Amino acid sequence: MGVPLRQQLSVSSYLMKQKLKGIKRYPLVLMLEPLFRCNLACAGCGKIDYPVEILDKRLSVEECLAAVDECDAPMVSIPGGEPLIHKEMPQIVAGIIARKKFVYLCTNALLLRKRIDDYTPSPYLTFSIHLDGNRERHDNSVCQAGVFDIAEAAIKLALGKGFRVTINCTLFQGETAPEVAEFLDYAMTLGVEGVTIAPGFSYEHAPQQDVFISSLETKTLFRDIFKLGKQRKWNLNHSSLYLDFLAGNQNYDCTPWGNPTRNVFGWQKPCYLLADEGYADTFQELLDTTPWEKYGTINNPKCANCMAHCGYEATAVEDMLAHPLKGLLVSIFGVKTTGEMASLNTNQIQADMNSAKKLKDIPVKTEL
Repeated sequence: MGVPLRQQLSVSSYLMKQKLKGIKRYPLVLMLEPLFRCNLACAGCGKIDYPVEILDKRLSVEECLAAVDECDAPMVSIPGGEPLIHKEMPQIVAGIIARKKFVYLCTNALLLRKRIDDYTPSPYLTFSIHLDGNRERHDNSVCQAGVFDIAEAAIKLALGKGFRVTINCTLFQGETAPEVAEFLDYAMTLGVEGVTIAPGFSYEHAPQQDVFISSLETKTLFRDIFKLGKQRKWNLNHSSLYLDFLAGNQNYDCTPWGNPTRNVFGWQKPCYLLADEGYADTFQELLDTTPWEKYGTINNPKCANCMAHCGYEATAVEDMLAHPLKGLLVSIFGVKTTGEMASLNTNQIQADMNSAKKLKDIPVKTEL
């Protein structure tokens, strides 16, 4: 675990306060999306398929900070689009830091060398730089040659200036465990704080639909990755139980309100990943009016293959609070990489069948 102690204590204190207050639905990370415009057109991205007038929209500094105050989550992730395109991003980040919230500024790093002096190193600020694998894999993923090298140089620059830096890695179709393991080994040599790693979500508006991995393929891949990682020291910025979930050992429902999204349309229902379900004007309205029971792998085919950390990390954290010994044992002994997996539901099975996965090849319980 690469997260500094200060942040761990702050988030733990926040979680305990919610529990003591008896609050059942609370945010863990605010997904603050101040623009959709990007300087890349990645194969698996569903965020840039908007008309020009929408891509030109921006949340103001005041709107961003109002969302931070309204939501009051201890952590703020700023995805996009490409946040560094936003001319007022330094003021937005400064305002979040002044509130002692931990902000992860997600970037493809193409503009980081040019903009880095607009920011000041802080224990509350992390540059989360996208790298979806090794040089060839990443450049293919973002559909542009040379981006990996720019990102690598930006990581070294930011670390040299004293910034916290993590890598955000999304896995797509065609990944192999040795390839991913080699990439994680490489990431550790850079000296980054940690790596966030998860399978890509199959955005309906993504330009290429054949790049996404089914849930069963994901679990098999992560088991193979973690087998190779048994003797390696990878700092993965996830709870131990979320990693156990990725390997098919936990049967979780998502917690969409754990990572609520505020973007140029409002508060997005139900989560960061589903963009056509409506919007709320306030965070409280989002909590009160979203039909949460309609979503999740059991209830909605759109969610069948989702294993993204923005949906399931909050669930894993809840589980760790409820069963600390279980989380501790996984932390100590590692993720289970053999044996029967947790059960799949009907939507997941259908999604796997649609992707031509042969379920009989893998030992797994089913619920039909």
